[in-house]
Amino acid sequence: MIPERYDTIVIGAGLSGMAAGIRLAMFGQRVAVLEQHYLWGGLNSFYKRGGHLFDTGMHALTNYVPKGTRGTPLARVCKQLRISHDELNLLPQKTSQVVCAGHRVRFSNQVELLIEEIGRCFPARVDAFVALVDELRDAPLGEPDPSSARERLTARLGDADLVDLLLVPTCYYGSARENDVDWDQFVILFRSIFLEGLAMPAEGIRPFLALFKDRLVAAGAELRLKSDVARIEVEGGAARAVVLADGTRLATDRVISSAGWVETMHLCGEALESEHVRPGDAGRLSFVETICVLDRWPHELGPDMDAAVIFYSTGERFRYERPDRLVDVSSGVISMPTNFAGTPAEREPLFRVTVLADHERWVALEEDEYVARKQLLSDAALEATTAFCADVRPHETFRDVFTPRTLTKYTRKLGGAIYGSPRKRPDGSTPVAGLYLCGTDQGFLGVIGAAVSGISIATQHAMAAR
Repeated sequence: MIPERYDTIVIGAGLSGMAAGIRLAMFGQRVAVLEQHYLWGGLNSFYKRGGHLFDTGMHALTNYVPKGTRGTPLARVCKQLRISHDELNLLPQKTSQVVCAGHRVRFSNQVELLIEEIGRCFPARVDAFVALVDELRDAPLGEPDPSSARERLTARLGDADLVDLLLVPTCYYGSARENDVDWDQFVILFRSIFLEGLAMPAEGIRPFLALFKDRLVAAGAELRLKSDVARIEVEGGAARAVVLADGTRLATDRVISSAGWVETMHLCGEALESEHVRPGDAGRLSFVETICVLDRWPHELGPDMDAAVIFYSTGERFRYERPDRLVDVSSGVISMPTNFAGTPAEREPLFRVTVLADHERWVALEEDEYVARKQLLSDAALEATTAFCADVRPHETFRDVFTPRTLTKYTRKLGGAIYGSPRKRPDGSTPVAGLYLCGTDQGFLGVIGAAVSGISIATQHAMAAR
């Protein structure tokens, strides 16, 4: 039997994989996008529980700019995938907050508010901060620089509290490096959060993802759901085929994988994995997230509950590392999706809080203890937020919790490390000819960053090879 053949096979139907597939299919390639689950979306997806529809992954969409703004990642995605800004149906934030080192700093999609707030809280450092903003606004993107953002910010700003305050949002929005961010990643994250901005799809992630899925199919690519990849066939140092769990062999000229560096090399076989995967390549950071359905809008619960997102650290110093216990509730990120401007009245009021967790401790629990600990530590995470915002527990009507065990089951990210490897590969190359990485371990971050990653790798490697 002659195997099916494709010009390019894309592993993973998250936003990076779908964007790569759209771009290639638009230019005439025969493309298959393989997804192990029955739903597309990857780390940004949706599910139903208890009659409620929940989004996963996205606390807010970064890189937001108003319609007509050129030269930005969002504009690039729209142009190169032929999706209009209006079709995305995005609601901009009004304000968000960073709570850290005894300060509460507000910011919006206009950086002037952040500068004003830094001046209020750190008057002696505001000139240095403005100079930093100007530098980051003009910094080139895509130039690898794994130096320590913490060290560079400390040298520039000279205030550990201000450095922590800037690292809390940038770490929680995508850093795979413990207690720090690579400088090139910090530049991307700072610009995407503070110089561009935050938004939320008006109807949640589901129609947003459907837009990409429909564009993928319309462009002529095949979206193959429930297609679990068992291995990548490598012959003569090059990727030749992808073999599915059911034994189906799909021949190809090249493979673009969004599975992650370590996970992709594992698919290539033990010999290649042992030769090229180094200690420290696997990510160590995982999370527990609690989602509460409320009986009223969050902003009705108190004056500090009107933020779209709250990044917080309540410790003396910001810790962003795998905890030595099941969870560390001293820092985290809160999302209140109905606090974005123009939220439809029919959207359910939600309160989501995400904190750091230790994967190994969670997977070692017996089932009864796992269920009990999940409830107990979810309560602990919610209790910790009452230090700086209203207690939502008297107003919750339903709660769902996911843990590193959940993340491993549904994403297959080793160690539940959704931000992937701390060692990124900006050009997407691997030791295997014709095999490239897109997505988290390529290095662009966030929802729009994932799409840019897929477009970039498709353009640089797969389209150039034609």
